[in-house]
Formats: sequence, structure tokens, C-alpha cells
Amino acid sequence: MPISTSAKTLAVLLGSVFLSLGLGAIAGRAAEDAVVIPAPTIDETGKSGTETAVFAGGCFWGVQGVFQHVKGVKSAVSGYAGGEAATAQYETVSTGTTGHAESVKVTFNPRQVSYGRLLQIFFSVAHNPTQLNFQGPDRGTQYRSALFISDPDQRRVAEAYIAELDKAHIFKQPIVTKVTDYTGFYPAEQYHQDFLTLNPTYPYIVYNDLPKIENLKEIFPADYNKDPVLVLKAKG
Repeated sequence: MPISTSAKTLAVLLGSVFLSLGLGAIAGRAAEDAVVIPAPTIDETGKSGTETAVFAGGCFWGVQGVFQHVKGVKSAVSGYAGGEAATAQYETVSTGTTGHAESVKVTFNPRQVSYGRLLQIFFSVAHNPTQLNFQGPDRGTQYRSALFISDPDQRRVAEAYIAELDKAHIFKQPIVTKVTDYTGFYPAEQYHQDFLTLNPTYPYIVYNDLPKIENLKEIFPADYNKDPVLVLKAKG
């Protein structure tokens, strides 16, 4: 697939070296570290049916892969949010001039997993919320950390949780995740969907994203679903 930045290209090349030397585990340890964090004190309760939430946290491959392994998640689709429909294509978004962020739209059953729990997983293992306009090797506003909110209850939970984590100095740096209004979500091209599952030996995935799945399994064992909920399978 096309690579948008020289930094990502470098990460892929480094991953190739690790793989050729049989050092996949070392490559995994070079990815963003997970952080064990407390659950939010304010969360949604009593909702039924399904809900949706949109998360942006760097390259959507890893964020999608994490949420696809969370129990209670019905679908996790990679796409673009924050910009206009006319510019919601990978090559255009990769210029960093569209207002879009690589994002993942998560549909979930709130009786099985709450929005607050999804936020806890997002901040803990899916990405580093203290990195401004970058994530790991990827640079640009399209890789920013953001929550696109269309539900007032979700906004209340998200803003309170970020304030709690910052007040407790859970992270070494302040959280830069923006809580912003939802203005639309545009699914990414098919070749981006289920990328982590379909390409487990791709160097970028080995280096940056497979450790996130292992961290999910280790830190949130009760929420870990061995079999991912795949986009392409759902369409089939």
C-alpha cells in the first residue's frame, strides 16, 4: 500500500530488518508502551441496543485491530473523520491538509462494553494520547488523537475521564486528545479494512501494532475476544 511519510517508510524498513534477523519480539518491544490506567468514575449506564463512537489515534490499522478484539464490539471500520466527503481518500488525507484524521468507527453493545471501557482501552493500549499530531512513526494532523462526539453522554464521559487522568498524572505528559463534534465518517478504501488481521507479517504491523493486541490481551483479559470482528467477513 502507499506509505504517506518517510518516517513510516523507515519503520517498515526497520521492521524488515527485525524480521530477517528473527527478532520479532524485540521489534514488538519498540512499539508504543501500554499504560495501565484506572477506569473512569463517570460512565454510561442503562443503555440498550447499539451505540457508535469514532476514535482517532494514529494509523487506523492498529486502532481498528485493537477494537476488533474487544468483546461487545459489533464492528470496527477504518475511515476518515473531521473533513469533507470530497477529500476522504487516502492519498488526499495523507497530505495533512484536509482536516481529516485516520479514524475508526466502532459499533458496540453498551450492555456488554461501556463507552467508558472503550475509552480506557483506547487510552491504555490502542495509542498514546500525549502525542500531538503524531503517533509512533507517523507524523501529521491526520494522525492526531481525537474523539468525534455525537452523543452528549459520550462527551460528558470523555471530558470527565481526560480531566481525571490528567489530574492524577497517570501519563508523563498531558493528554492532547481533542473531544470534538462529529461531522461525518467516511469508510476507508477496502484494502485498509482488517489490515492487521490480513497482514500479520507486514513489518509495520509487526513493529507497531501486534504488540497492542498482546497488551489488550494481558491488561484487559476479560474484554479480550480471540476472534476479531472483521469488516470484510461482515460484508460477505
